[in-house]
Amino acid sequence: MARRTNSSGQSGSHRTLRVGEAIRRRLSEMFARGEIHDPAITALSITVGEVRVTNDMRIATVYIMPLGGDGAAEALEAMRRRQGLIRHHVGKALSIKHIPELRFELDDTFDRMDATRELFKDERIQRDLAKEDTPDTGEEE
Repeated sequence: MARRTNSSGQSGSHRTLRVGEAIRRRLSEMFARGEIHDPAITALSITVGEVRVTNDMRIATVYIMPLGGDGAAEALEAMRRRQGLIRHHVGKALSIKHIPELRFELDDTFDRMDATRELFKDERIQRDLAKEDTPDTGEEE
């Protein structure tokens, strides 16, 4: 079976990608509806950015971030504390034999995007980009 590389550079089968997306959608629904009764979770608007499932389907890493980034540490702690209950809810909704263990991590995608934007503002980078935009005529000066 052919393997694809997802945006993070990790290889994964179609099945692991599908399962990861199904888990992500289910978690997003659960958090939007307030199905997990924990004040630390229901008080925040939590975004599930991505779910990466290992090739053996045993572990799913869930990348979360509260809206605005406020209360990220508390949200992460609450998710880890309620991991078993969350996994149970996910398992009821999905029709797969084995539900992966859920591991929660903070999603740093927006931080990395900000760092990249700052890099592009650097004068040296701008100068290099301007050189690339200048057409090469092949003539020496």
